[in-house]
Amino acid sequence: MGENRGNFSGKVGFVLAAAGSAVGLGNIWRFPYLAAKDHGGVFILVYIILALSFGFTLLTTEIAIGRKTGQGPLTAYGILHKGWNGIGILAWLVPVIILPYYCTIGGWVFKYFTVYLTGAGKSAVADTFFTGFITSDYAPMVFGIIYLFVTAIVVFLGVDNGIERISKILMPVLLILIIGISIYSVTLSHTADDGTVRTGLEGLRMYVIPDFSGISFKQFCMIVIDAMGQLFFSISVAMGIMVTYGSYVKKDVNLMASINQIEIFDTVVAMLAGMMIVPAVYVFMGQEGMSGGPGLMFVSLPKVFNAMGSVGYVIGLLFFLMTLFAAVTSSVSVMEAIVSGIMDKFRFSRKKSTVICLAYAIITLIVVCLGYNKLYFEIKLPTGSTGQILDVMDFLSNNIFMPLVALFTCIFIGWVVKPKTIIDEVTNGGQIKFRRKGLYIAMVKVIAPILLFLLLLQSFGVF
Repeated sequence: MGENRGNFSGKVGFVLAAAGSAVGLGNIWRFPYLAAKDHGGVFILVYIILALSFGFTLLTTEIAIGRKTGQGPLTAYGILHKGWNGIGILAWLVPVIILPYYCTIGGWVFKYFTVYLTGAGKSAVADTFFTGFITSDYAPMVFGIIYLFVTAIVVFLGVDNGIERISKILMPVLLILIIGISIYSVTLSHTADDGTVRTGLEGLRMYVIPDFSGISFKQFCMIVIDAMGQLFFSISVAMGIMVTYGSYVKKDVNLMASINQIEIFDTVVAMLAGMMIVPAVYVFMGQEGMSGGPGLMFVSLPKVFNAMGSVGYVIGLLFFLMTLFAAVTSSVSVMEAIVSGIMDKFRFSRKKSTVICLAYAIITLIVVCLGYNKLYFEIKLPTGSTGQILDVMDFLSNNIFMPLVALFTCIFIGWVVKPKTIIDEVTNGGQIKFRRKGLYIAMVKVIAPILLFLLLLQSFGVF
């Protein structure tokens, strides 16, 4: 069975695949609007500190669990301690919930890419375009299912021939595109109707320079909670993915160096995504445009591309192509976490496991799409927002299951099997130096569980 699971060919393949999983819609869609909402530079400062401590702890733990056991999340925790297999089941359920709605959103990105590819970018500027598309009867399903099939093909091909190969191609292209658009965004300038000249450099300053003036203690706490929640998206932890990818890493790969590189790659791309979007939105829409929230990418950005003139259509095309690449590398990792669990638990072949996962995902994706028309309803979520089917699934996976998985994992490693289990795996029995060992132990035993408990309280609307 070990041969059928496959392995990454080496460190480069693992780092690019893990970075591909981490760099997805969470970075390009969610990070910029949270940064815009949470005082720009303040959010980034808090995020970087948490990424180097809280995120590092969870990432290290999950990759080490995967490599030590050689199993996906559904069975890995039970191998370390039979009484704690429930964490693995909960972790495996997270990608099961995420995959259908993630591919639905991936279908939205694919739709916008085709709009710009066919030269119809001007139509996306209308306020009703996005809503009209997602509420239509068949189009969202068609785009979502095509996107899902692309994801399934990569997973079907396996670890080295599928996941690693596409990551080695898409990640360098993605990085080039995101750097290019970021540089262009900073060079922009625009004269508003009232004669005010706004520049990309001003938008960049608002984005990266922390300004604590006017921020209350309660607001700062919310920024910390937002940044911590974003980390789940950004580094793909608490959803079984990094356990799965860790299980494909050979024993001679330096985990410590690989984890550091994944951290750096993910944080740089997240910041570049904000640098690409926030200054451009500020230039053409002012500060009020930066409060676009989740609609920043699908509603606000097409207006920005339109305001750029003819070059805007090219930038729009490149942007949605880049976002599509990022989304695919992430959805591949989400599906792989499900497939590897089926393979490990039921001893099915990769092909059979992928087909089962695909069939489930298609059915559920259709239900998610119908949630915007024939199955439309509104429900009040504990966070105070109103949601439909996609929002409910997103809330369950990201606000409840993921913090629970991370909390139970920290308790399990910190107090049951002890941090030495992870430290020995990461250092190859002491052969490799663990520079943040003291920080890791303090985080996994005490600090991370407290932060995760607060995150859960916030998810239930306690504060």
